[in-house]
Amino acid sequence: MQPYRFHVLACDQRKPDGLGCCNGRNSSLAIDALRRELAARGMLDDVQLTVTGSLGLCERGPNWVVYPEGIWYSGVTPADVPEIVSEHFQNGRPVERLTNKDEGAVKSEIAENRNRMLTSLKAKDAAGALPDDFMDMIRGYQASRILLTAIELDVFSLIAKCGDNASAAAVATDMATDPRSTEVLLNALVALGVLIKKDRNFTNAPLASRYLAEGSKDDARNALRHNLSLWTTWSTLTERVKTGYVTAWRDMSSRNEDWTVPFIAAMHKNAAMRAPIIVRAVGTEGISKVLDVGGGSGAYSIAFAQANPKLCAEIFDLATVVPIAAKHIANAGLSDRVTVRVGDLRRDALGSGHDLILLSAICHMLGPDENLDLLRRARAALAPGGRIAIQDHVMSEDGTAPRAGALFAINMLVGTRNGSTFTNSQYRDWLISAGLKNVQHVTLPGPNDLMLASL
Repeated sequence: MQPYRFHVLACDQRKPDGLGCCNGRNSSLAIDALRRELAARGMLDDVQLTVTGSLGLCERGPNWVVYPEGIWYSGVTPADVPEIVSEHFQNGRPVERLTNKDEGAVKSEIAENRNRMLTSLKAKDAAGALPDDFMDMIRGYQASRILLTAIELDVFSLIAKCGDNASAAAVATDMATDPRSTEVLLNALVALGVLIKKDRNFTNAPLASRYLAEGSKDDARNALRHNLSLWTTWSTLTERVKTGYVTAWRDMSSRNEDWTVPFIAAMHKNAAMRAPIIVRAVGTEGISKVLDVGGGSGAYSIAFAQANPKLCAEIFDLATVVPIAAKHIANAGLSDRVTVRVGDLRRDALGSGHDLILLSAICHMLGPDENLDLLRRARAALAPGGRIAIQDHVMSEDGTAPRAGALFAINMLVGTRNGSTFTNSQYRDWLISAGLKNVQHVTLPGPNDLMLASL
């Protein structure tokens, strides 16, 4: 079977510093260039790209193998990609200058690298050395803290304004930071691939230019700053586990703009991406009145209103949040059909006559008793035949999978009094106990699923 004309195996293996590998020679840039080139030429249905581990020619990388011919390319750069696509994939002529023609030499080099790797693994195992991937997890905080500090200081915006003249001294002067410390930080950001350094000057790499600088195409700085708050709460995990008490908790209504604005920005970025998926899964037929409980930025209400011009939605959230939602609604031109109402989902009545009540990323903030109480109030607010849709992590019955949900349970452990992630059977029991029926678990792409029920 050959569903594609060509199949490209592209190595992107990362090895410890000092060891030859494709990733160390910017294989990821060449791979990204291939994806873009195939999309631009309308060839995604002709060429299948698979990113792999080592192909064995570590000192020659980046390495690709193209089937069905079995052409081995080495030293592939982003600049080579248009030629490979045009000559090889479109005209059937492999790019000779990049090919490895000596089969015996290729096999010998692969065998030599494989034996060297096996010898190294045996030596590390005999010495009791910890596995590299485990140590990467242990040290994961290092890259995170470097990036968060750069975002906190707005390094990338400043470099964007400086153009090609952003020396470490100039950056330190503009940020009013220590010159030596600033240069160490900038060098680390180069090592992480978000800055580029040339002749002692720094510029933003493509990722930083797109996401991390003021005025950039997909500016995500506000959303990412929420991680600064999470850094503080996650630092209390040991104490939380030891004592059972959350030490960093503050009621949402008492949190200031420094916390609320980045939090809602982070939620909006995720919600804007997932809203169309939720609308398709839930549907809008027969729905004229939606209540979006804890609706945050309003992304879901906006998506439902855009999908059905006869539908009206109301966002129910705290006084610190609804002004943010109102701005998003106005920007979408939907102020006539999407409204906001101040309230506390932990205790207030939710109104009446709603065809759909949406609880997106809400239940994980609450404990079991609080969720049952919320669902009972939601049931009382439904119109006859109305439905409740819960979007959240839905865990395996032992609580260990999916991985994202198990880690998010820690986020709730350190950031809330009773919040967690919950299982299918827990949601089912609460919905039935609240007087609902026709309970369904709908799996979705990404970390969250849907639980649906109706009157």
